[in-house]
Amino acid sequence: MAESEDVNIRTLFTRAKDLRKQLESLQSTSQLYQENLQNAIAALEECRKIADSVSLFSPNETEEDITSRDLQYLSIDYFLGDLIVKKIAVDRTRLLQNSREAYERYLGLLDTYRILSRSDKKLYDRYLENRNAFTLLASSDMSKRREIKITRFKQETDLKQKLEYLSQNPSALENDDSALRALYHAELSLYTHQTFYALDFIAQEFKMIASAPPTPPPDPSALERDYRSRTGMITDLYSSRLDPPISQLLRNGNAGPILSKEGKPLKPFTLLDNRQIIRDGVFRPDHSLPTMTIEEYLAEEKRRGGIIEGGGEKSGIQPVVNEDDFDAADKETMKARSWDEFKEDNPKGSGNTLNRG
Repeated sequence: MAESEDVNIRTLFTRAKDLRKQLESLQSTSQLYQENLQNAIAALEECRKIADSVSLFSPNETEEDITSRDLQYLSIDYFLGDLIVKKIAVDRTRLLQNSREAYERYLGLLDTYRILSRSDKKLYDRYLENRNAFTLLASSDMSKRREIKITRFKQETDLKQKLEYLSQNPSALENDDSALRALYHAELSLYTHQTFYALDFIAQEFKMIASAPPTPPPDPSALERDYRSRTGMITDLYSSRLDPPISQLLRNGNAGPILSKEGKPLKPFTLLDNRQIIRDGVFRPDHSLPTMTIEEYLAEEKRRGGIIEGGGEKSGIQPVVNEDDFDAADKETMKARSWDEFKEDNPKGSGNTLNRG
């Protein structure tokens, strides 16, 4: 690779990694986050174009044929896949597809140079068998799934510790080619580990999008309003109200005096005692006043049947029968006789036949 191209790709790659690092301290919904994200993606895409134009990586070569400084550029597609999926766009399916293609290019390049470990190679082959159903936790046994999670977590922790240890002395790496290659190999192992996590996540999100309900058709009223917007029917003077506001009437030329110099009305108007209205609005309680008296309220409730009469002490007072009303007196006499006969036929305690002492 020419020296100018080497400087160019090195500058772009370093800038993209710095922008990616800055994203960790920003809100994903902020404008600065999206701007840095787009700039980082653009820099990485330019790096990939340069690498392809100069044939930086070739299937006819082996891993030993790659210079130590160029090993880091094997991760260009990994960073692209990691950043593309973080973009905010309406077509989420397209973003996931682009991200998955970048991850596939990254794994394919490592497989070409036989850099993948034995376990990663098995995962990669299983992924190629069925991309849409790929999952790291292939077993349905819960204990087995838990064991896989623990194992992969330990592997990732070990890779991060190894990477931190190798990068503690940057000055020593400049003069030690084997240490530099070990550092880049450790980075690629960590990126590969995280790539399979990302592919698992993408496959799950594809399933959720496929099972989501279809988007409802647009509201006809929204279409009508959009049509009015395109044709210019909606302006500052447009209003769907039958009675336009006073401000619109004033803008339409209705401003001006109400009476002429001779005292003749120039426009319709209503006489209001504004002073009395203002006084009533200021000097009044801050709560709503009653609209009827208590007696009126009780009378209305009684008319609606909301008041139950009877009961209390008056319910025990027997009505006095008018002695001159023979029919009423006969009814009371027959009622008393019936009650006496009932008491004779049913003496007190006669019903308790099972629980006598």
